[in-house]
Amino acid sequence: MDLPGFCYIILGMETKVSSNGRITIPAEIRRRLGVKEGTHVAIDLDETGGRIILTPITREFIHALRGKYRGRGLMKSLLD
Repeated sequence: MDLPGFCYIILGMETKVSSNGRITIPAEIRRRLGVKEGTHVAIDLDETGGRIILTPITREFIHALRGKYRGRGLMKSLLD
């Protein structure tokens, strides 16, 4: 099941979950999305499609949200 507004690129990569629940995001994906050490990542669950959705909270992501949630304190909570 596809989520509206999402474009998926199938890269054929996979990773393993460690004993303490951690995963490693492949370097190619980190480079493409500008994920660096210390980058915050939003984690969402698509129960219908059985997917975990990771969204890096980068400056570009935050700037794209400007005005969308005006007056809701979203920017402050994302930057904390």
